[in-house]
Amino acid sequence: MNKIERFDGDFDFLSNFFPADVRFEGILYPSSEAAFQAQKCFKNDDKLQFTHLTPSQAKRLGRKIYLRPDWENIKVDMMTRIVRAKFTQHEVLGNLLYRTGESELIEGNTWNDTFWGVCNGVGENHLGKILMQIRDELKEARKNA
Repeated sequence: MNKIERFDGDFDFLSNFFPADVRFEGILYPSSEAAFQAQKCFKNDDKLQFTHLTPSQAKRLGRKIYLRPDWENIKVDMMTRIVRAKFTQHEVLGNLLYRTGESELIEGNTWNDTFWGVCNGVGENHLGKILMQIRDELKEARKNA
């Protein structure tokens, strides 16, 4: 099986830092990273502060805000829903994800994120697994269309 081990270059569209507007729960964010970081807030008014941030700015702010109490229990579901929104709201991106075929998608990184990705061969790769799940959903939808 082929592997895509980093979300850069030809595969930068897989990254949450890729600039693609995402409408999530009625709010438009400039990237899936901004949408994800905003979900750490419980109130919509607090989420709005993420609507004009670059992915890097959103990630930094996400480290400083007060986390909603249920965050650890809902973060994987939130990421799944946001990634699904990204690839279903942008047909071009959905097609690019679809065309990764059967490749294993690995969010390889150098910043020691071993929950969402893999660093130095170690990690749970939750983002890669979510992307492969969404790709399977796109395949199923096309098969049934």
